[in-house]
Parts: sequence; structure tokens; C-alpha cells
Amino acid sequence: MSGFYDEGALRQAAINLFHGWGYNFYRAENQLRADDQLVRSKAAWLLGMARAAAEAAEAGYRRDFFAKPTREKPFPDAAVVEGARKLERLVAEIGALGGRLLAQPVPENDRMSQRYRDEADTLKALMARDEQLVGQCALLHEMVDARDGTWALEHLPELQEGLVAIQKTLRDREAVLLERK
Repeated sequence: MSGFYDEGALRQAAINLFHGWGYNFYRAENQLRADDQLVRSKAAWLLGMARAAAEAAEAGYRRDFFAKPTREKPFPDAAVVEGARKLERLVAEIGALGGRLLAQPVPENDRMSQRYRDEADTLKALMARDEQLVGQCALLHEMVDARDGTWALEHLPELQEGLVAIQKTLRDREAVLLERK
């Protein structure tokens, strides 16, 4: 009888390989880790769409309010330039937040991490933060989607508040990973 049919030996070889690779796809923790990465990528996608909408609003604002220079008025109004800069900063902040979101770590799947924390509980705590994060990103996207630059400038404090809330959620998420049991 060939070793290819010895279920006990094959199972043991597979388990040793899974542990050697640092992965066992039958564990709930691995599904939670994969879900966490998927959810964060979707939240980053929402932030990317919010950034694109803010960029479109900025471009429209510049198109509408920056007049062609003339001899009498070679430079645009200072208030218009300041408004364009505020919109530009908003776009940059949304983009930076998206990058920070994608760079967020997940718990390592190694024996040392497992020694200090219960991975499933950590991933469940992250899931709660990620649910909040996706909701915040969706709300930010909804706020800026199909809006013009004038609207964005009028509601800039609300948009900034949303960005601060997302940053706080990211910090809370990082804190979950730094906690030790």
C-alpha cells in the first residue's frame, strides 16, 4: 500500500506544513483576518471615491472662479485662491487617510503573538472598529459625492470633523493591536 492513501500520515504532514507556513485555513481566525483585510480595502475604496469627488469639486471650483488674467487684473482674488487651497488640502488629507488605512496592520499569526493575546478576540475587536470605519468612510463619500467646490467650502468644518473621526477610529484600531492580555 502506497503512502498516498495513509490518511493519518497525510493528515499529519498537512498539519505540519500548515503550521510551518504559519497558516491553517480551517481556523476561524484566518477567516476573520481575511475579512478584516477585505473590509479595510473596501473602506479605502470608499475614501478613494471621496477623494475623486473632492478633486472634481476642486477642479470645478478652479474652473468657475479663476478668471482669465487681464491687464487690469493679472492675479485671481485672494479669497478664491484661499478657497482652492482649502479644497486642495481636503483632497490631500483624504488621500493620506486612505493610505494610512491600507497600511494598517492585522495581528500576526505566529506563536509569540498567540502567547500574548487571543487572536480571535483581537480580530473581533478589530471587526467592531472596521464596521465603524466603513460607516464613516461611506458617510464622507456620501457627503462629497456630486457636490461642487462651493458646497465643500461651506461645509468644510463638517468634512474636517469626518476626517478627524476616521483618524480617531484608526488610532483606536491600532490600540487594539497594541493591547496585551
